Parts: sequence; C-alpha cells; structure tokens
Amino acid sequence: MTITGFATRFTLSVVATLALANLAASPARAEEDHSHGAASQNNPLAKMVRQITEPYKEVSAAEKAGYALAFGCVSGPDSGAMGLHYVNMPLVMDGQIDAARPEIILYEPVENGALRLVGADYLVLADAWDKTHSSAPELMGQKFQQFEAPNRFGLPRFYTLHVWAWKDNPTGTFVNWHSKISCDTYSGATQ
Repeated sequence: MTITGFATRFTLSVVATLALANLAASPARAEEDHSHGAASQNNPLAKMVRQITEPYKEVSAAEKAGYALAFGCVSGPDSGAMGLHYVNMPLVMDGQIDAARPEIILYEPVENGALRLVGADYLVLADAWDKTHSSAPELMGQKFQQFEAPNRFGLPRFYTLHVWAWKDNPTGTFVNWHSKISCDTYSGATQ
C-alpha cells in the first residue's frame, strides 16, 4: 500500500469514527421540524435529498462518486439503527455545508446482502465551521446538532443533521436514529 493510500484510509477511518460518534453520542433530536410519517415527503429538504441522492440508489454509484463505507452497520443504543454510512472524506474536510453535496449517504441492509438507500447525513467539524460562522449550521430551516468535546469518544466538536428522505421514520425526519431500520440482516461488522 502506498503512503497516499494509507493516509487516505486512515483519514477516512477517523472521519467515519467521528460521524459514528456523532450519531452514537446522543439520542437527541435535531431541533425544529420533527416530521412524522408521510409528512417527510412534503418537507423541502427531504425532497431535495431524494433528488440529490437518487443516482446513489446503487451503492456502486456512490462509490464511484467518492463515497466509501466507513464502518459496519450502526445500531441504536436501545432500538432502531442508522445503518451503513458511506462517507465522502473531501466533503467532510472542506468545512462547508452544501445541501446539494451531503457528506454521508445512508443505506439500510436488507435481505440477501443488498443495501437500500434511506437518507443522507450532513456533517461538519465544528472548529472548521466556527472559523467562518457565528452560529451553528442550519440547512433549509433545520438546525444541526452539536456534539461537545470532550466526549466519551475523545473526538473534537462537530455538527450533524440526518435526513431520512427515502424511508419514513415514525420518530422524525431529522432525528439520529431510525426506528424502522435494523442491522439484523447485515453480515459484516456492527457497532
């Protein structure tokens, strides 16, 4: 393996761990709209995420676009899960939030080892964001959650916003955990 390849894999692992920690650190919900059921289909951000991620229904398309599986299937602390996170490292590291370019694409494991697109996660490192902004990120009226440091994962502060655009979540469109996703059918590593 080349030094560049090692550095890329190492950096991706760190970012994936950061994203996982963000999601696992708290069952807290994003503020504002907690759309339930079919209401998410009418939310402008959820609609936009569906349009943007439509080309990534097949994981291979996400991989060609620079997204890579960062860790195994992420299960919730009590129930539900987040599924599999395909992270685009350059987007995470750019310190920007762009609705048209989510940092993470979320997939649900289903029967026969297949994966189903369920949403996106916008993530930005807090120090990078705070250098050029006076408040936490917001995307189309949805506030990001902030996770403080120190935290039990030893990670720096970061902001995140989940958008469950492809599978309605009874507990909300913008919450961390999806109550109708499970890692039970995933044969790889789980967290």
